[in-house]
Amino acid sequence: MMKQLWINLPVHDLNRSKEFFRSIGVPIMENRHETDQMVGLVVGNPQVQIMLFPDEQFKRFTQNDLTDTNESTEVLFSISVDTKEELDETIGKVKQAGGFVFSEPTERNGLYGAGFADLDGHRWNLLVM
Repeated sequence: MMKQLWINLPVHDLNRSKEFFRSIGVPIMENRHETDQMVGLVVGNPQVQIMLFPDEQFKRFTQNDLTDTNESTEVLFSISVDTKEELDETIGKVKQAGGFVFSEPTERNGLYGAGFADLDGHRWNLLVM
């Protein structure tokens, strides 16, 4: 039986990515095995673990090339937040931390949302449900 889900993402600079996510309010997993080869993020309740790996290590796992996030998008991570204010605040932190907001906060189809790309071009969508 499948029990847990870990999402694995390649990053160019592990420490820089860790600081980006920490600065926008994403909890960093306190891992006694944390090295310069992996950083864990925790999102949601129930928790989903997102593991960041340096590009070369990630390529060893997957045994193929990485998606060029400047040219295409492989996945969009959608995360709910409680309030419009929380969403707006997070988008402000993303801008301050060097992320790229590709969709400013707006109301669409009864949902308030925004989208941003992290330092490595991975795309994230925030929604107030």
